[in-house]
Amino acid sequence: MKIDVLTIFPEFFEQVFDFGIIRRAKLAGIVDINVHDIREFATDKHQMTDDRPFGGGDGMVMKAEPIFLAIEHLLGTSNREEYAAGTKVILLSPQGRPLKQAFAKEIAECANHLVLICGRYEGVDERVNETLVTDEISIGDYVLSGGEPAAIVLSDAIIRLLPEALGSETSAENDSFSNGLLDCPHYTRPAEFRGMKVPEVLLNGNHAEIEKWRHEKALEKTRKFRPDLLTGENGECE
Repeated sequence: MKIDVLTIFPEFFEQVFDFGIIRRAKLAGIVDINVHDIREFATDKHQMTDDRPFGGGDGMVMKAEPIFLAIEHLLGTSNREEYAAGTKVILLSPQGRPLKQAFAKEIAECANHLVLICGRYEGVDERVNETLVTDEISIGDYVLSGGEPAAIVLSDAIIRLLPEALGSETSAENDSFSNGLLDCPHYTRPAEFRGMKVPEVLLNGNHAEIEKWRHEKALEKTRKFRPDLLTGENGECE
């Protein structure tokens, strides 16, 4: 998979993709990540990427032209109907649909090229959304200073689901949300710590009983903390 990140603060991404699973995926050739400065596509001498909003109001709005030129440079077109198969242009913004595990799984399975646009200020000129963007995604019901942290979160959520990105083929399958539930509790050595004991079922070697216990505990935790997840959600490739 190829990931191109468009931002006015490319330095924000220095080193963040050089650790853990993402680093291993890069070294293994599973993912190729490139960060691009939107200012390089501005056409005025001051390389302006924002301007005052029409109609008045506070703040600034990111201009359409530099982003259009950046997309044309990366994809050869500024018409999303002409994008190559497997290409997704994603705008990170508070107005987007909430990021769910189902969406990350869908992208990992169906896409081979992502362009992530990091919004800033009061937002991005709506013509970018109308013409370029295939998906608008929010990582939560709160406002950040920009889309850069969200781009990192989204990248991590997708990359770990790519084939061979994790050391175990079943690791991603057992994560929280993958089966519609939160993950079950986990324990490691020692079996007793300060009077707190690991549940006996995890020590008896009966895998059927262990799996039953884990499912029951996952269901219990989901009912307590995230009952909304019990309705379920599935992503489908388009």
